[in-house]
Amino acid sequence: MSTETQEQLENREITNRYRALLRAMQDRADNDDRKLIRKAFKLAQDAHADVRRKSGEPYIFHPIEVAQIVAKEIGLGPVSVAAALIHDVVEDSDYTLEDIDRLFGEEIARIIDGLTKISGVFDQDISMQAENFRKMLLTISDDIRVIIIKLADRLHNMRTMESMPAHKQVKIASETLYLYAPLAHRLGLYNIKTELEDLSLRYTEPEVYRDILLKLKSSKADEIKYLKRFTTKIREELKKENFDFTIKERTKSIYSIRKKMINQGISFDEIYDKFAIRIILNSPPETEKADAWRVYSIVTDFYRPNPERLRDWISAPKSNGYESLHTTVMGPEGHWVEVQIRSERMDEVAEKGYAAHWKYKEDASGANKLDIWINQIREMLENNEGSALEFVNDFKLNLFGEEIYVFTPKGDLRILPAGATPLDFSFGIHTDIGLKTLGAKVNGRLVPLNYKLRSGDQIEILTSLKQKPKEDWLNYVVSAKAKSNIKSALKSERKEQAEEGKIILQRKLNYVKVKPSENLINEMVKYFGLKSSLDLYYRVGMGIIGNTQIKEFMRDQSQGFYSYLKNRILGKAKKDTSKAVQKEKKETQEKKILVFGNEETELDYKLAKCCSPIPGDDVFGYITSNEGIKVHRHSCPNAIYLQSNHAGRLIKAKWISTEKSEYTTVLVIRGIDTVGLVNKVTQIISNDLNVNIRSINIAGDEGVFEGLITVVVKDKIHLSKIIEKLKMIEGVSSVDRR
Repeated sequence: MSTETQEQLENREITNRYRALLRAMQDRADNDDRKLIRKAFKLAQDAHADVRRKSGEPYIFHPIEVAQIVAKEIGLGPVSVAAALIHDVVEDSDYTLEDIDRLFGEEIARIIDGLTKISGVFDQDISMQAENFRKMLLTISDDIRVIIIKLADRLHNMRTMESMPAHKQVKIASETLYLYAPLAHRLGLYNIKTELEDLSLRYTEPEVYRDILLKLKSSKADEIKYLKRFTTKIREELKKENFDFTIKERTKSIYSIRKKMINQGISFDEIYDKFAIRIILNSPPETEKADAWRVYSIVTDFYRPNPERLRDWISAPKSNGYESLHTTVMGPEGHWVEVQIRSERMDEVAEKGYAAHWKYKEDASGANKLDIWINQIREMLENNEGSALEFVNDFKLNLFGEEIYVFTPKGDLRILPAGATPLDFSFGIHTDIGLKTLGAKVNGRLVPLNYKLRSGDQIEILTSLKQKPKEDWLNYVVSAKAKSNIKSALKSERKEQAEEGKIILQRKLNYVKVKPSENLINEMVKYFGLKSSLDLYYRVGMGIIGNTQIKEFMRDQSQGFYSYLKNRILGKAKKDTSKAVQKEKKETQEKKILVFGNEETELDYKLAKCCSPIPGDDVFGYITSNEGIKVHRHSCPNAIYLQSNHAGRLIKAKWISTEKSEYTTVLVIRGIDTVGLVNKVTQIISNDLNVNIRSINIAGDEGVFEGLITVVVKDKIHLSKIIEKLKMIEGVSSVDRR
């Protein structure tokens, strides 16, 4: 095939994709809008001419597809689509922000400016750093469309990652799971969030992904057939009641199935609610709530509901605007089926998030909630004094996490992060109330300040003008606002105390005729093992360091305290040398089984306690700040966090031999409680397999049991044999490695 023919084919494909984009916009674009989109398309073509992606296809495919996601899957308008088409132009070509402003105006220039500021945070060959994420959030305050277009950009990159090197795939997928998928969820973009999670799992745990995908495919036909049968009676009754409706059958996403398998320690076959249907009603806004409950009544006339699985997000929508009525009912043949009931408006909001609220102008609640959320971010950014990583963790907890719904004494609804306490509630009402909190009543009963609130609780805060925040309050709160305000108040109080302490210390030193010079203060800071002069002054102000301690310091200094201390440490080191050499030799012998990097170099390392790797496990090294290399399993609970935030510190690791003969690992065993069960377990492990048990803890409750067994094994093959043997014991339903 000639180059010219290839070029013609590509040009035809570019034209087809561009026309598909215009078709996606036909319901919300007039002639001027189409001219704007064409102008942006032409600029993108010019800026990216002759540039190709890693896959070899023309680069222009990428901005067109990002614009298509923005237009069709999210439903934004012409300005956003035009911005999506030229989102990479300033970064990747000679066009400047001033050019964009001149050609497209201030609004689009502002969006492109926001996108350019955060470019490189995620797409360069560097780790996603927390500080950059904090900077990225600043752009939300300017225009939420910056983040939405960035989400579309990330989604298309995730869809087209096959041609990238494996290590980059893992890094980008980990970042996506860590921040982008939760961000999509928070903005109400449920479909995008689900696809980002599934695509991320495809690269972070490819074998697990393929296994679940194959099982879903093999059972899909039977499941759809079952759901058609399940909905027959419901369809007939809804038609009798003259409802205008659509019913969609759906299965759980691959990622949500994997998450449930891990959280509940169950197999794919044990997940009971893989079946789900969605009933979508064409109802006007004034009757949609009543209609949803009428449909609920019809469904539960035919099938028995599980009362613990009713979720009413119509009366109290989620903070991302999600509205729906969920119930789980027992269908034929003993299968649980999740039923979601919502109106067409609610369905569009559920799939397109805040963008859908702009379409339904009469519903201001979505826009209001978006404003509240952006204000929360602004508040967190302004009040945050901790490290960037602390900030990101607080942000995820408060703005991505599960929520509870509580009430003020007057009955006003407040949304708090799950795990919140009365202190979180009081700071949520007002900072001054939080700082003066003396106690709290929940549902009329006095409770401690660290009491975990639950949805439906009504809270009354008791205050006192004499009350001041305490250090342990930081252990009682989960919300970022409460944490930052408590830290700020404690810091302010500490500063006041330190200023007083400085005066006291100067007075005490003057009394013993010693001039309080900067050198002397630094010596005192070292002597008392403190970090700064502020810590020293604070302790003096609090009376922790008094006359006695100051006299001891003066005496030790006059005796050459530091040279004495140095000699003592050196002397101890000499005594311990032989032990240290022996220990080092032993460790060196044990550590020749792992090599690191492309050169397969032998380096010192430690096995991470969070996942206890053993030979045969798929592992990687993490270079810590002060403990050398820590080795983690790729399936470690902390792996996604490390791959996302510290990709630059990760190093390849590979098992080459098994000179060390013993490794400790923990097994989780579950099943039906039978007589002599513990005895059978210990007999098989100790006698039949000749394996050392470090600890065993099995507890039974109403006929079922769960236990943790710590065993010493040689490698992964050895461990697999133990697991298989244990699974054969009568009553044991599952054995998993923790």
